[in-house]
Amino acid sequence: MNPLSDRINNLATSQTLAMAALARELKAQGKDIISLSLGEPDFNTPDFIKEAAKKAIDENYSTYSPVEGYAELKDAICRKFKRDNDLDYKPSQIVVSTGAKQSLYNIAQVMLNDGDEVILPAPYWVSYFEIVKLSGGVPVEVPTSVDTDFKITPEQLEAAITPKTKMMWFSSPCNPSGSVYNREELTALVKVLEKYPNIYVVADEIYEHINFSGTFCSIGSVPGMLERTITVNGVAKAFAMTGWRIGYIGAPEFIAKACTKIQGQVTSGANSIAQRATITAVDADPSVLKHMVDAFHSRRDLVVGLLKDIPGIKINVPEGAFYVFPDVSSFFGKTLKGTFIKDANDFSMYLLSEANVATVTGDAFGNPDCIRFSYATSDDLLREALRRIKEAVTNSEVLV
Repeated sequence: MNPLSDRINNLATSQTLAMAALARELKAQGKDIISLSLGEPDFNTPDFIKEAAKKAIDENYSTYSPVEGYAELKDAICRKFKRDNDLDYKPSQIVVSTGAKQSLYNIAQVMLNDGDEVILPAPYWVSYFEIVKLSGGVPVEVPTSVDTDFKITPEQLEAAITPKTKMMWFSSPCNPSGSVYNREELTALVKVLEKYPNIYVVADEIYEHINFSGTFCSIGSVPGMLERTITVNGVAKAFAMTGWRIGYIGAPEFIAKACTKIQGQVTSGANSIAQRATITAVDADPSVLKHMVDAFHSRRDLVVGLLKDIPGIKINVPEGAFYVFPDVSSFFGKTLKGTFIKDANDFSMYLLSEANVATVTGDAFGNPDCIRFSYATSDDLLREALRRIKEAVTNSEVLV
């Protein structure tokens, strides 16, 4: 008998982490792998944030932190929400966690009962589906495509709602597609949600500052939505602080209290030094991030241009984050250099073996026609990776 729980046996492994681990293993074997699989900025944490951490060490912030986060950090997050998002949260509505992933897990655990349905516009971040399922919820995927910039319509949202619908989860800018919902598009979705006042929305805004559209709108700022929106954010992406593990939510107070309650039984408060440094990060004017955002914007243009030059790959122009999500379905059912390509997983593995480039299959994100590239790496590596990919798919004998 398998002594492990059904819960863990039914949980899928994170495909992004699995591909990154495989790429590292192949590199250790001496293969020249270019990994475009992980969503991690290739910049260092800004010096002014590191200095704040050093100061916190010198000031002996080495004891347990409050479960829901330091009061000074919660105050700073409230200021940030008002400044950047036009969201009026009180400190009692803020919970700081060990990364935005824990924030999402907390939300699912305190909001979902067995059988509750959660609408997931697809593509969605790889962990949404499994977190919802692990918490007893039922993920309801709403498909989109490259032709619609991977955004759902109000009609699709309406059609997905049933008497069992409890929540909708989405990210903007989106991981993996880079799509950004504007105010007009969010308002149109809200008009549907107005008919269903018991549906709550999780808005994952971790990439808000890596945004090339010129504007950003939080769905919680649309009239009538603040009291039914849980806004999730953190400092990992925009501030290049992935390893610092700080995420946070702004939520209706009863949800924030419930998240604090479960966190108190699981991890307690997040890292004390990282929290003190995060105060400095979220209080900073977002303009301090301009050099990183400009670099990502330039890389976006580079990668999109190179992908458009590869026959068989269909691409839109993402407006944020640091991913592209090309449609590669034209290769399905074909043979490339003796390898039969059945689906996006086969195509992704073919690129790893033939081009030594690690990507992630779109199956992991709820879109089986696509694969995800992260362009959070140097221009030279991106050019080389796309050169290898083009060679692998165009200088091949293609058999239908």
